[in-house]
Amino acid sequence: MKNVLIIEDEKDLAELLAFNLGKEGYKATCAHDGKSGLDQACTNVPDLILLDLMLPGMLGTEVCKALRKDQRTAHIPIIMITAKGDEIDRVVGFEVGADDYIVKPFSMREVALRIKAVMRRFDQDTQSSAIVPEIINLDEIIIDKNRHTVKAAGIDIDLTSTEFKLLLHLAESRGYVQSREQLLQKVWGYSNSGDTRTVDTHVTRLRGKLGAPGDIIKTVRGFGYKIEE
Repeated sequence: MKNVLIIEDEKDLAELLAFNLGKEGYKATCAHDGKSGLDQACTNVPDLILLDLMLPGMLGTEVCKALRKDQRTAHIPIIMITAKGDEIDRVVGFEVGADDYIVKPFSMREVALRIKAVMRRFDQDTQSSAIVPEIINLDEIIIDKNRHTVKAAGIDIDLTSTEFKLLLHLAESRGYVQSREQLLQKVWGYSNSGDTRTVDTHVTRLRGKLGAPGDIIKTVRGFGYKIEE
């Protein structure tokens, strides 16, 4: 049984999330402020964290940063849940290490589907980590497919799991345009159109981290993205 830690200061919402996740087969526990949530994550390491952005005492962004710096918790997938849905808020969330972002109000079904998709991605990443390295060369970008490492212009690039999977999918489909909906399905595991702004935000962050070599990721206006060497 997978363990989910819910760090949410709205107690009624936290309890509702825990109840519904229990029906989905997860063991859910709750913390209602940033500090206690961080302590709980380090003491009883969960399989996934639902993290509210606006928390008393310690903001969700600070909790996320602390989790990513601690070896005990650095690998845990984190989904941010917040009422702030502007693109800049999403960029900040992904920059500090969030793997997905759900904007309030949301349906419990959406939360369950997002958790399932993130869990599946991380399980696949874990299974592939012991495989012999496979290298993909894209001009100045070198992707080690199975060790999950990327170099751009000879520099090691620190990517989140989702950013890596997005780059890998575009690389393996190079020369072909991928729609935002296709990317949501292939990278995020969503079975419907979902929130295509998530794709745009991740592409922006990915290009920024890759620097000048990231220019090989081309925008196809009104449709999606492709890698063009």
